Amino acid sequence: MYIGWDWATETHDVTVMDNSGARVDRWELAHSEEGLARTLARLRRHGDPADMPVAIETSRGLVVDRLLAAGHPVVPVHPNAFHAMRARWGASKAKTDAGDSFKLADYLRSDGHLLPRLEPTDQTTLDLQALTRQRADHIEARIAAVNQLAALLDAHWPGGKAVFASLDSDIALDFLDRCPTPAAAAKLTAGRLQAWCRRRGYSGKKPGSELIERLRSAPAAASRLSEQAVTQLVRVQVQLVRAIRTTIRELDKAIEAAVATHPYAPLLASMPRIGTVNLAQILGELGPILERAQTCEQFIAETGVVPVTRASGKSHAVTFRHATNRRARLAITLFADNSRHGSNWAAKIYTDARARKKRHPHAVRILARAWLRVIWACWRDGTCYDPTIHQTNSKTRNTDSAPQPA
Repeated sequence: MYIGWDWATETHDVTVMDNSGARVDRWELAHSEEGLARTLARLRRHGDPADMPVAIETSRGLVVDRLLAAGHPVVPVHPNAFHAMRARWGASKAKTDAGDSFKLADYLRSDGHLLPRLEPTDQTTLDLQALTRQRADHIEARIAAVNQLAALLDAHWPGGKAVFASLDSDIALDFLDRCPTPAAAAKLTAGRLQAWCRRRGYSGKKPGSELIERLRSAPAAASRLSEQAVTQLVRVQVQLVRAIRTTIRELDKAIEAAVATHPYAPLLASMPRIGTVNLAQILGELGPILERAQTCEQFIAETGVVPVTRASGKSHAVTFRHATNRRARLAITLFADNSRHGSNWAAKIYTDARARKKRHPHAVRILARAWLRVIWACWRDGTCYDPTIHQTNSKTRNTDSAPQPA
């Protein structure tokens, strides 16, 4: 049996097809607990879930999780690829929910052997992936909030912006909370400002005289807002930045605890210049790819650090790979760029690439490709990273033997 699941936000359409291509069953269900439960029970009446793969136009979400939990093999079909196949069932490329579920089932029946299936990812890897992705979102929110604060100061108090840019983050926020307007900072002197910074553990080398000079020499803003309004705006924005910084620190603690219990963490923890957060990103984003990849080259390709070749009788082009897991590529290239400052082996690969006239991003991807072979070897053999073993040359043994437990 083959199942086509036309996925939507509020309703879904399901078609069950047999080996001959005949429609055995078809129904529509609501996106509710009752609808999903009845659908899974109805599917079980047609056979063992393990023998009934499901084609669906997504690789994640509630429906995919419920299908995997029920034991169905899930075959994700990219919407663009499915759209390109519509001409198989008619030149008009007509689209209806019932028709799409039938076409998905038929596509799975005829081409399912060529399509990859989702594999359930280890729970600890999923936890790390969720934590690191939320941390990345909060980092973006913090950058946006700080930029908004800087724009607010630039419009209403340029002197405060100059001091804010000179101090440590926590001290700068305390300063703006205490002196949110020019009038609030009018009585400050170099000595008082320096003593105040010293009490808060200011680590910079700028004396109070320089800080006060930046405060006084900045141009005066022609703001038409009242001092009370500016005070409220600045303090509210400071509270927002502080709140986001607090959530990031809480996520960092959760990530550190999750990394400590991850089964793959000891394999990669000793790699050069890999911090806890970057290690968590690599485990969370590369872990699912590692678990489903059949070869080292497939692993490297899905991570997105190899180019795409497009060749025909008239043309030949090697281009950047856009269709890939971007978060995984960002995690491994960030590590690769840092590793060249702590590993002579990595530095040589990078400098050799630069000597061949490769741009910095390209050279980093070349180095990342070498590190991915090392990661594959560590995971496959169940051995912790050891530079004397994994850096004897730029290529590790790439036999596709089964991975060993860590």
